Amino acid sequence: MKALTWHGKRDVRIDTVPDPAVQEPTDVIVKVTTTGLCGSDLHLYEVLGPFLDAGDVLGHEPMGIVQETGPEVTNVRPGDRVVIPFNVSCGTCFMCGQGLQSQCETTQVREYGSGASLFGYTKLYGQVPGGQAEYLRVPFGNTLPIAVPPGPPDERFVYLSDVLPTAWQAVDYAAVPPGGTVAVLGLGPIGDMCTRIAAHRGAGQVIGIDLVPERLERVRARGAHTLNLEEYGDGIVEAVRDLTDGRGPDSVIDAVGMEAHGASTAKVGQQMTTLLPDALAAKLMRRAGVDRLSALYLAIDLVRRGGTISLSGVYGGMSDPLPLLTMFDKQIQLRMGQANVWRWVDDILPLLTDGDPLGVESFATHRLPLDRAPDAYATFQKKQDGTVKVLFTP
Repeated sequence: MKALTWHGKRDVRIDTVPDPAVQEPTDVIVKVTTTGLCGSDLHLYEVLGPFLDAGDVLGHEPMGIVQETGPEVTNVRPGDRVVIPFNVSCGTCFMCGQGLQSQCETTQVREYGSGASLFGYTKLYGQVPGGQAEYLRVPFGNTLPIAVPPGPPDERFVYLSDVLPTAWQAVDYAAVPPGGTVAVLGLGPIGDMCTRIAAHRGAGQVIGIDLVPERLERVRARGAHTLNLEEYGDGIVEAVRDLTDGRGPDSVIDAVGMEAHGASTAKVGQQMTTLLPDALAAKLMRRAGVDRLSALYLAIDLVRRGGTISLSGVYGGMSDPLPLLTMFDKQIQLRMGQANVWRWVDDILPLLTDGDPLGVESFATHRLPLDRAPDAYATFQKKQDGTVKVLFTP
């Protein structure tokens, strides 16, 4: 089959790889019909190479049709339409029972002290072959796939794999009071969807902050107040306070993460690790890695006293300095973590079957054949051509 594989920094290719096969009695083989390109994939493209091997299949946002099932699979059958969560979770352990599928005890990567395995995502998270491919082997066939109805286009459901539950959890963790104000930093796919979900869930004011004009315009068109970070510069905090009675927003969502703009020293440190031998770079990143923290620092400055910060952007540093004096003095609440996909399915699925209030059918900016994935990675990484969300058709 054809699959998108990693070969080095900014080097991803379409290769022919062996078709996946049933290995365990509860496995399912899915013929992928649509698969997404995620902002988290750019971390693999740019800085997490020490935890990848050449030929690793990437991608963690797939949906498709069940092609084959193992002998113990009873909940789905060939021909069923399914979305595959990016968490590889068993659905039956203690953590899954708590709604913490991202911490699944069955698939935790204990070698690295990490949570649940993820499709298409580094040795830190199990090095499980991903979904930017024609076929995907899915374990836990009775509990992991999300069955969706036939009829509506894939665009209606594919974001259940990651974008929707990640954004839903980010808004939930932000604890926006009814009629309150939330600021969203970064208007890529997750930040954009956060603004939609926050408005849907009753936020009185949604403020979107970014520096890409096309992204700002997309969010503004759906009713959010937008601010261009490049235009306001150091005055962005005052500009937000002017919109929020001088206090700052009740909640701030950081949808940027480790590759924030405006953090040149940390960026140089990240880039230097990519020049080291993999074993040394991996050890350095695990023990002394530093993120670009400008987005998180801005969130701390922006949020009102007693407010909440929700982190959905991925961070990976182990030696990140935080302004704990300020955080303590402002009495900031902080929540974070990989999304627990299945925890939110019952909340989200009715919004996909009864109308389209979140605008998912028109959410993708680009729909491309999988063969064009290498170019799409480069374009997305450079924020060119109005790229916000890319879907591939294998």
